[in-house]
Amino acid sequence: MPPSAHPTPLSDADAGHDQAPGLRVELARTTEDVVAAQRLRYRIFVEELGARIDCRRPGIESNALDPYTRHLLIRELRNGAVVGCCRILTDTRAIQAGRYSSQREFDLTRILALPERFMEVSRACVHPEYRNGTAVTLLWTGLARYMLKNGIDCLIGSVGIPLKSGTLYPDFKEAAAIYHELSKRYLAPAQFRVYPRVPICSVKPPEPKVKLSVPPLIEASLRMGTKICGKPAWNFHFNVADLFMLLRADDLPGSPRPHFP
Repeated sequence: MPPSAHPTPLSDADAGHDQAPGLRVELARTTEDVVAAQRLRYRIFVEELGARIDCRRPGIESNALDPYTRHLLIRELRNGAVVGCCRILTDTRAIQAGRYSSQREFDLTRILALPERFMEVSRACVHPEYRNGTAVTLLWTGLARYMLKNGIDCLIGSVGIPLKSGTLYPDFKEAAAIYHELSKRYLAPAQFRVYPRVPICSVKPPEPKVKLSVPPLIEASLRMGTKICGKPAWNFHFNVADLFMLLRADDLPGSPRPHFP
């Protein structure tokens, strides 16, 4: 990655410009905002998905990359609650942190050799009561705005497909079927291919009449122009099969480089 200046963060006005009925997307401004996001992450990843991770503070999910990231929030205007969130790690901050989050699960050598400006999204989640599409779409709209405001060429990151329990290992059939179907339409060109460090046991065509449930975060990202960069990785700690996704600024709706009012 070529060295570059740290991008100018969105102002509060910019961050809060995208709204939907009852919801607003914004950047965390205070320690309390960040803690609210970390509490939501615990609610989703640990309590709902059964993540096997050590949490130093009860009810708080955090790790060593948090101090290097900006936290994007979806806030409920009625009561101020944080109902969606993700982390943004720019290329310059990744250099300071020593890695991208996804590098523990994927070999990113091919992508990071490209002369592009990158930012990574991680720990993306939305409260179950707000997964009807609006909050998820708003989260991706906020990420697109951040890309364009800061001259970012590519958004990267992994999004998880929850795994059901098996006898000895999780049941990978649904995750493999989802990958098989989505890769027919959304597989990235070879120069953007990544390789899972721990592949799921098999990636076979789906069985006839299998009903697939694509996670809302993945569906919304594909509508924005995101591509899948290779086979999924088994994320043991979070009990998911992770798909590595890439969104190029030029692939956003209305490209090239659309204007977000």
